[in-house]
Formats: sequence, C-alpha cells, structure tokens
Amino acid sequence: MKRLTEFDQLADPTFSGAVIDWQRQHGRHALPWQNTTDAYRIWLSEIMLQQTQVAAVLEYYARFLARFPTLQALAEAQSEDVMALWSGLGYYTRARNLHACAKRVVAEYGGTFPSEPALLAGLPGIGRSTAAAISAFSSGTRAAILDGNVKRVFARVFGIEQYPGIKPVEDALWRRAEALLPATGIERYTQGLMDLGATLCTRARPDCARCPLRERCIAFATGRTAELPVRKPKKTTPEKRAAMLVIVDGGQVLLEQRADSGIWGGLLSLPEVDGHAAHDAPAPDALAAAGRFGMVEEMQALLPLVHVFTHYKLHIAPHKVALERRGAAVAGHVWWELAQIDKAPLPAPVKKLLLQLAAPNLFG
Repeated sequence: MKRLTEFDQLADPTFSGAVIDWQRQHGRHALPWQNTTDAYRIWLSEIMLQQTQVAAVLEYYARFLARFPTLQALAEAQSEDVMALWSGLGYYTRARNLHACAKRVVAEYGGTFPSEPALLAGLPGIGRSTAAAISAFSSGTRAAILDGNVKRVFARVFGIEQYPGIKPVEDALWRRAEALLPATGIERYTQGLMDLGATLCTRARPDCARCPLRERCIAFATGRTAELPVRKPKKTTPEKRAAMLVIVDGGQVLLEQRADSGIWGGLLSLPEVDGHAAHDAPAPDALAAAGRFGMVEEMQALLPLVHVFTHYKLHIAPHKVALERRGAAVAGHVWWELAQIDKAPLPAPVKKLLLQLAAPNLFG
C-alpha cells in the first residue's frame, strides 16, 4: 500500500471549493484594486494593506494613483513627495521600500513586475505571502498566501494549539497552505481567504453563523474561537520619552529632516532635545537646544502627547518656542509655512499637533 505523504494528508479539495463558492456569492468584489490584472495597482494595494485596515487604505490608495498613475511615475518621484503622500498611514518603512521597489523594477525588469513569486519576494518590502498574492492576482500563479488573516482562519479551522508566529508552527502552516491550493480558481480562492479573515473570521466576535467553513472548524465545534489563534506571549511594552521643540517665527515652523532609517525615517519632524525634558515647565536642556536656532523670546510647555507604536510607547513633551531673532541656517532643518503644514511629510502625531497649533491667532 502506498504511504501517504504529509502533503497528501493535508490536501483537501473540498476546503478550497467551499472558499471559492463563498467568495463568488458573498465575498468582496468592488474594491478599487480588484477586477484588474495590473500588477502595479495590485502591488500598491498589497503593500498599503500590510497591517492596515481596508477603510484606512482607500483614501491613500486613490491619492497615490492620482499622483503616481504608473510605476514609472513613482520610480521618478522625489522621496519627500512619496513620504508626504504616505504621511499618516503609519509603518513608514513600507513607503521607503515602496519607492525603492519601484526603482528596482524599472531598472532591473524594464518597468514590468516579474510574475514569479520568488523574484517578487526578492524585491524591497515584498515578502513571501505578498509575492504570492501579487502573482496570483496579476498572473494567475498557483501560489499560497499566509498573511495574518489566513493564519487566523487556519488556526481556528484546524485547531492549531500553538502561537502561529513560532517558526516551526509557521512552517507547518505554510505546508498546509500549499497543500490546500485549488487546481483552478486561484484568484478567487486567494481573495476568498482574505475576505473570510477580514469580514467573518475576525479577531473579535467572529461571525461563525455565516462562515462556509463552520462545519469543519475545530474552534467553533469546541467553543474556542476566542482562544484561537493562541496569542503572542505578552511582553512589557517599553516606554520612551522625547522632548520636541515647536519653534515658530514669521508664520513658519522649524522642521527637522529625519534620517532614512528608523522610526519616522525619511519624514520631517520637530527638532528633538537630548535628555528627558519635564512636561510641566521649559527645561534647561530644551532652552539650550532652542538657542541653536536663534534668540529665544519665549518658551512654553505644551500638553504632553502619547503615541503607541507596535513595539513601544512614546511620550512626547512639546515645547512651543517663539524667537526674537532667527539664527543662521542649521543643516538638516527647514522652515515650513504653517498655513501649508497639512502638506508636509510629517508623522501623524506631529502633524496633528501642528494642525492644532496652526489655528488662527494661536501663534500671534
């Protein structure tokens, strides 16, 4: 008797059939990046949707295409223009990789995305799952995806008892994902898995009553949808502090160009003060730092801000500074019109702060 391989044991055409049939009747069909085989538009949506909800992406996606309708246009753009359009969407490494990827595709592939998932995965910002999705939707390639939504669906349906982020568990999920691929209909199957995770098999309060996989779902049968997938072991969230200077003069605010790497890389931001400035009063180190940019007329501590990143929490102590006389230009800093601050490539919390402070009469 022939011995069944792991692939044979995991394969189940009825699984993909159920997903495909459900997607055809109940899935999402009108998103702006659907109903196209244009790899540029598909790639753009996949990058924007990484760790970001569809509702948040829609407006950014439309603005990007209006400004950069082709891959060539994006590749030729200035970095600050790309970052400005991305401002507020978060995870800014995606924007830097997006720009770098466009340049690579133009330089190495003549402006046309390769169809092979392995080649796509070698480009900046495109991992294995994203490469498979781009290739499946643009070229019909039979390739498996395994993003966060799919991991959640698999963990519940197949009763995965370990945290999916552990490498041996993730490797096993990849093998299952490949074994479950349908012989035909890869585009609808791939979209169906995404739709299930986004609309029914959600992290909180999954809609099991409408799920096409309910009858085979171990989590549903055992009443464990709230427990699966197993959560990542909790770690204490590190907390960091930064004092920032809001230096204003003549209707302009001073902004600092951040390095390309790191948090908020490539964006403009407010000058930061070395050390930990107090929230309730101008600290000597803040006053000394402001003096680099001119003669300080007045300094005022503003209400502190808290911004939560994926890996830590940042406490921002902003200090409003009015100059009596502007000093010599300092490398890496630019003066920006407050009236145009909404167009600056700023991190979301900094832009929110400056938009509030740019209200009439606040700066005199």
